[in-house]
Amino acid sequence: MTVRAIRGATTLTSDKIDEMGTAVVELLESILSANSLDLAEIVSIIFTSTPDIHSQFPATAARALKPEILGNVPLLCAQEMDVPGALALTIRTLVHVNTELTQAEMKHQYLRGAVVLRPDIAR
Repeated sequence: MTVRAIRGATTLTSDKIDEMGTAVVELLESILSANSLDLAEIVSIIFTSTPDIHSQFPATAARALKPEILGNVPLLCAQEMDVPGALALTIRTLVHVNTELTQAEMKHQYLRGAVVLRPDIAR
């Protein structure tokens, strides 16, 4: 198996803990499903969020998906650059997975309002 990276992003409708949980779980489930992967194949996940998000760390929301698995996976959160005009309330992720798929076969997932970030590869 080889380690591959999968990009993804989503947006929140509001900066609330329950909305963070819903959006992050939806994004991770979409990434795993689109790439026919299991949580156990995740090596690590990097999350970023725009500076207007304060309610919760995306990693905290992710661990709630399946704490017995993701509790042992390295998760990292960082803040996006504060670029004028950037898409608000946005969570981005870079998921590293063990897989037999090639990098070209990875299906990146851009959900909700984040589709505008990469319309060329959004599904």
